[in-house]
Amino acid sequence: MICFVDLNFEQGKRNLYSYWRSSCSFRVRIALNLKYDYKAVNLLKGEQSHPDFLQLNPVGFVPVLVDGPAVIFDSFAIIMYLEDKFPQQHPLLPTDIHKRAINFQAVSIVSSSIQPLQNHSFLMYIQKKVGLDEKLPWA
Repeated sequence: MICFVDLNFEQGKRNLYSYWRSSCSFRVRIALNLKYDYKAVNLLKGEQSHPDFLQLNPVGFVPVLVDGPAVIFDSFAIIMYLEDKFPQQHPLLPTDIHKRAINFQAVSIVSSSIQPLQNHSFLMYIQKKVGLDEKLPWA
């Protein structure tokens, strides 16, 4: 098991706690476009439930961005943080209000309608309830 928490953070250093197959983490890795240290969290081994990781994110999900003293989890929150912190160097959203709203609309659809059904814990729950063959259509 890896140790997740380093409270002796270094100003200007970024750590991204992530799992390579996580689409939420993938979004952040694309948007980050800055130097960062990748910290692997193996969801299949349950590392997201380790007490040290839960100190970073009590919800136990990836991704988590540690940017100096700031700890942000949830891909949308991280992306908005990056947008606000690096508006000139790192523009992620259009300035047009209508186009921005369309982006937020897409985020809402993914977050509330699509993503929950792809969540590993949800798929494991379905598999326990109905079996592997019935789980596959949900995946």
